[in-house]
This record gives sequence, structure tokens and C-alpha cells, in this order.
Amino acid sequence: MSSTGYRKVPSIRKYIVRRIFHAVPLIFIVIILNFFIIQLAPGDPAEILAGENAPGYVVEQIRERLQLDRPLHIQLFFYIWNIIHLDFGYSYSTSTPVISLISSRILATLLLVLSSTFIAVILGIITGVISSKNVYSFTDNIITTFSLISYSMPNFWLGMILILILGLYLRLLPIAGMTTLRVTYTGLAYVFDIIKHLISPALALGLSTLAIYHRLTRASMLEELRKDYIITAWAKGLTEFQVLYRHALRNAILPLVTVLGMRMGFILSGSIIVETIFGWPGMGRLTFFAIGARDYPLLMGIFTIVSITVIITNLITDICYYYINPRIRFT
Repeated sequence: MSSTGYRKVPSIRKYIVRRIFHAVPLIFIVIILNFFIIQLAPGDPAEILAGENAPGYVVEQIRERLQLDRPLHIQLFFYIWNIIHLDFGYSYSTSTPVISLISSRILATLLLVLSSTFIAVILGIITGVISSKNVYSFTDNIITTFSLISYSMPNFWLGMILILILGLYLRLLPIAGMTTLRVTYTGLAYVFDIIKHLISPALALGLSTLAIYHRLTRASMLEELRKDYIITAWAKGLTEFQVLYRHALRNAILPLVTVLGMRMGFILSGSIIVETIFGWPGMGRLTFFAIGARDYPLLMGIFTIVSITVIITNLITDICYYYINPRIRFT
């Protein structure tokens, strides 16, 4: 037994190291693609910064100061060189280091994304297990119908509905921002204030993906509940909770973990609209501002950080396979 356990550790370690080495060229490919895609976007940052009716020589001076008059391959070379030295450049709009702008917003976005994902995954698993236990029953139909309705609603529309109902009509939750501006809270009061502001945007972002996790959990549980080891577990006299959650769900959760890692990019892109609607001071709102201002360094910095986040998330997903199902081998 010790020899078997001893062989597993190097396998997962070698796999992680190999994935990290593979991620490095992938990140550079993403940087190059982002650079050229942004360059193809309509609009000239120099003209936007100069303002309307600005003389041509002013626009040319701004373009020269921002080094936009250089050939694209020269701009790309210097940008990649700066990235290697962890220098994302300066924002065209604010003349602030891009890394400073991103670092000041990334925690708010992570809080929103993780909260919405937690809501979607936990509710999806619970409702999926309940539906599989009562398949084709009234409860199953109600849960499935609700999940499909939430999936059909765009998150921006759902966000506005939550603002109207929970914020304006019932006055239960704040309608915008991350904290209360007129009052300065400290300690636990500050934490609860953030949670109050977080509930609505997290629901708007999380409920739109609830149906995916519900359907996956339901389908996987139905498949597992027909297998022999579940019949053996019932025959041993185990409780319903032990059979459903400790045995069946552990094997049924692998497809859910796969989709969770794959959808991280979609969740981050969806946060742009949700953060804008709720005035949430995260990277999504910063992206919306950068697009409007044609702020190329800021946009490329955000896209690079998001790409690295997605790559890391997929690596964590593969590592989770190993701990959820130790029979999986990495070679």
C-alpha cells in the first residue's frame, strides 16, 4: 500500500510542472492575439484623448508621445519585452501604471466571481441531487423549470429586475456600489455592509449559470444511482444522506468540476455587464471604461490577467480530479 501511495505523488507533481511549462508559451500566444485584436478595433486613442475638433498636430503629438506612430511589430516587441519584466505600461487615460489599476480592482472582481460561482454550484448540486432522488416528480419539474427560467434570463436583465424589486420596491438591499458612501463602517459592520451590496450582483451573475450545474448534477446522479455499488450501499443499511452525498455525488461531481473550470472565462466576461449595472468597482467595470477610452495598455493588461486566471483555474480543475477520484492517473 505504501508503494502505491508513493507512486502517486511524483505523478501529480510532474503533471503540474509540465502544465506550468506549457502555460508559459500559451500566455505569450494570448498576449500576441490580444495585441492584434485590439489594434483592429475601430477608433484612435490619440484622437479620443485629444478631444473633438483638436488640431491635427496635437493628435500627432499625442500619437508620438504614446509611441503609436511606430510600426506594429516594433510596438509588439517592446510590449512583450515589458511584460517579461512585469511592466504592463501606463494607462493612456489616467497616466497610472496599469498594474496599479488592475490590482486595485481585482479583489472586488474575485469576490463577486467566487460568490456567484459558490451560489450557482451549491444550489445546482443541491437541486440536482433532489431532482435525481425524485425524478419526474412534481418537485423535479418545479426545480427544473425554475433553473431553465433563470438560465434563459440575461444577467443584465436579471440584474435590473433585482435592483427594482430588492432595491427600489422592497428596499432590502443597496442598488449600487460595494460599500455605503455616506457612512464609514469598521470591523464586522464593514463586512456585513459589503455582503449586503454583494448579494444582488452575485445573484444576477450566479443564477444565470445555475441550470447548467443543476442539469449536470441531475444527469450524473441518475447514472450513478443505477450502479451496483449504490445498491450495495443501500443493502448495507446506510442512510439516504450517506448514499446520495458520500457515495453517489462523489463520483457524479467530476463532470461538474470540468464545466466549472471551462466556464470561468464566461463568468469573468459576464461580470463586465453585471459590475457596470450595479456600479461594482471591479475589473469588469474597469474593462468597460477602457473600451470606451480606447485605452490599449489597460485593455491588454486586463486581458492578460484574465487569460492567466483561466489557465490557472483549468490547472486547479485537473488537480481537483486527482483528489476527488484518486483512481485518475496523470502521466
